[in-house]
Amino acid sequence: MKKILVFVLATVLVIAAFSACGGKTSPSPTPPATQAPTTAPTQAPTEGAVKTGLAVITTAGKSANAGDSDGVAQVDSTVVALTVDDKGVITNCVIDSAQTKMTFSKDGKFLTPKDTVFVGKQELGDAYGMKKGSKIGKEWNEQATALSNYVIGKTIQQVKGIAVTESGAPKDADLAASVTISIGDYIAAIEKAVANATHLGASADDRLGLGLVTTIDNSKDAGDADGLARAYTNYAAVTFDDKGVITSCIIDASQTDVTFSKEGKITSNPTGEFKTKNELGDAYGMKKASGIGKEWYEQAAAFAKYVIGKTVEEVKGIALTEGGLPADADLSASVTIHIGPFMENVAKAYERAK
Repeated sequence: MKKILVFVLATVLVIAAFSACGGKTSPSPTPPATQAPTTAPTQAPTEGAVKTGLAVITTAGKSANAGDSDGVAQVDSTVVALTVDDKGVITNCVIDSAQTKMTFSKDGKFLTPKDTVFVGKQELGDAYGMKKGSKIGKEWNEQATALSNYVIGKTIQQVKGIAVTESGAPKDADLAASVTISIGDYIAAIEKAVANATHLGASADDRLGLGLVTTIDNSKDAGDADGLARAYTNYAAVTFDDKGVITSCIIDASQTDVTFSKEGKITSNPTGEFKTKNELGDAYGMKKASGIGKEWYEQAAAFAKYVIGKTVEEVKGIALTEGGLPADADLSASVTIHIGPFMENVAKAYERAK
């Protein structure tokens, strides 16, 4: 069945958008000091070189049991890609968000069509539906882009020092003119991305793009076992030189599960910690079943390294087997997982690069 592109248009979701983005914010998660060794091997920096970082912070706390209305498994991932120089100054930044809302009934049936595809709020643009309720007439993607531009040229200490109101919105008059959403989670993700950033080949004048897409096809009804609402999101943070050649790339993914009983009650902990596959590292557990003895993060890093030096058209031209695996002998020696989403997100990153 042809995949459906979801656009969040209903007024109730606009209200939810303000609740998620413009209301009072809970304390932001403390980013780890470092991320697991999950990206392409660090390169020796050259003159003008900058580090590339990617951070994802995922929550599922807005999920709710079924009752008079259908239950909802809501997964929200705040995503930041950035570049930062060796003095700690942010040279480029992109902010996006993946919001995945899956419904289930009070008799444990998963209701959202499983071929639904969710795109990021940046890609949704005006279709997200915040502008009508915004007191400054700005859509979510416009406000997120304004914030990302504001932090360029600042250190993380300066970013963390941005004054906010009780609701978490910016106090600074210049920033508040274009950003009225709560920014606590975005600042936490920026801090995490700076901490994760490494030298992968990017330069300060490169363009930076972020691609992401979410699928839910592994979700299932409750029966003898609990039902499953699974949001599977792939991410690619990519830098490009002025000729469109990839200079650095980070690939990651998150698999966020919310389980529910055949009575429509949530059985997992929606407020627990959710890690990406890169953060899980060896704990993800693919290595034992891998024909090449490589964990997921190692294979994702190998793909990221492989595309450096290529254009998007060359990446889109990578040969695949009928099963969607790499057909190229050099690439398949280190990557045996499905790379279609990786290729798609590299292309998305190029289309939206700034």
